[in-house]
Amino acid sequence: MGIQNPTDEKIKEVLHTSKRIAVVGLSGNPDRTSYMVSEAMQNAGYTIIPVNPTVNEVLGEKAVASLKEIDGEVDIVNVFRRSEFLPEVARDTVEIGAKTFWAQLGVANQEAYDYLKDNGVETIMDRCIKVEHAKFK
Repeated sequence: MGIQNPTDEKIKEVLHTSKRIAVVGLSGNPDRTSYMVSEAMQNAGYTIIPVNPTVNEVLGEKAVASLKEIDGEVDIVNVFRRSEFLPEVARDTVEIGAKTFWAQLGVANQEAYDYLKDNGVETIMDRCIKVEHAKFK
């Protein structure tokens, strides 16, 4: 069937109704895209939860090693990992009950997409959350 992203209207709705973003693969290096995008989303009012087993804290937020370690609800799982890791992250996303799975620009995986859609998770792939957010301010 192929990967089909939601309409712009649905993406706008997701961004306007979401508050907590778990960022899988968030780097503590300010020169990395994951850091810059997450900082912009934090500055826009979102709560950022760094998910990276190699860091303790990013952007003033305590990091967790995996999605399963997050307390409370997660609105968006934003993924900065290579495409081959998406099926594993997709399974964890479903397990924690996150509403939306968002794979960053250049990142997509059909297996993960099918699994997420079969489990009722809004799925966006190969799009930058910062760029999309800027379109709908």
